[in-house]
Amino acid sequence: MKVSGFTIVRNAVRYDYPIVEAITSILPLCDEVVVAVGKSEDGTLELIKRIPSEKIRIIETIWDDNLRKGGRVLAIETDKAFHAISPDSDWAFYIQGDEVLPEKYLESVKAALRRYKDDVRVDGLLFNYRHFYGSYDYVGESFRWYRREIRIIRNDMTIFSYNDAQGFRKIPNRKLRVKLIDAYIYHYGWVKDPHTMQKKQEGFNRLWHDDMWIKNRIASANEFDYSQVDSLAYFRESHPEIMKERIGRLNWKFNYDISRNKYSARERLKRLIARLTGYRIGEYRNYKII
Repeated sequence: MKVSGFTIVRNAVRYDYPIVEAITSILPLCDEVVVAVGKSEDGTLELIKRIPSEKIRIIETIWDDNLRKGGRVLAIETDKAFHAISPDSDWAFYIQGDEVLPEKYLESVKAALRRYKDDVRVDGLLFNYRHFYGSYDYVGESFRWYRREIRIIRNDMTIFSYNDAQGFRKIPNRKLRVKLIDAYIYHYGWVKDPHTMQKKQEGFNRLWHDDMWIKNRIASANEFDYSQVDSLAYFRESHPEIMKERIGRLNWKFNYDISRNKYSARERLKRLIARLTGYRIGEYRNYKII
C-alpha cells in the first residue's frame, strides 16, 4: 500500500499558519507529501524547504488573484497538488495548512487505509473535527462548525476539490462514498494572536469577496474581536505533541465563560432534535456515508 500526502500553502509566515506541524503530522502515514507552495510575499517556500524529511516534494505555483468568488482559487490549487502525487499511490491524504492529525490516531487511520484499500465502493475516508477558537483551551461547540470532512481520497483523477477546497466530489458532480473512521482532525485556523487574526481575515476574505464586501463586512481594526463567538466548550484533552512548542509560544490571553453560551432559538431547536434523534437538521454533508 502506498500513500501520498498533499497540501497547499501561501503566505504561511505572514498569517502564522501551523503548516510545518500540519505536514509533519501526516508524514508517518505517507510515502511522499506534495506541497504546492504559492508565490508568497514572505519566507513560506524557505519554511517548507527546512522541514527535515526526504518525503516532501515541493511544486511552486502562482495563484490567480482574480478568482475572488467562493474561494475557487483554493480548489484549483488543491487540484494542482493532487494531480502531482505519484500515479502508483493507492490513497491521497489531504491536510490543510491549519489542520493537524494527532499522533494518537495514526494507528486507527493506518488500519482504515488497509481495511478499505480494495473495497471499490469506498471513495474516501471521513474524519471527525475539533475546531479550536481564541486559544488552545476552547473548541467551537455550536452546530455552525462542520462536524466531519473528507481528508483521505483514492488516487482517482475523476475526484476533484469542491468549491473552496473544504471537501471533494467526483466527476461530473457526485458526492463521494465514504467510511467514517475513528479519528479526529484538529483545526487551529481560529487560534492566532488577535493582530495576526485580523490581518488574516482581511487577506483571506479576498479569496471569496470583492473589495466592497470586505469594506462593508470586515471591521477595520488592529485586532480581531474574539468575543463575537456564540458558544464554546472547554478542551480537556491533550494537544498533539507536534503542537506543544507552538502552544508554548502563546502570547495573548483569551478567556470565555462557557456558562454564558448564546444559542439562538433555531440553534436550541436543532440541539433538542439532535439530542432526541441523533440527527442534525441542516448539517452540511458533502459526502455519503456507506
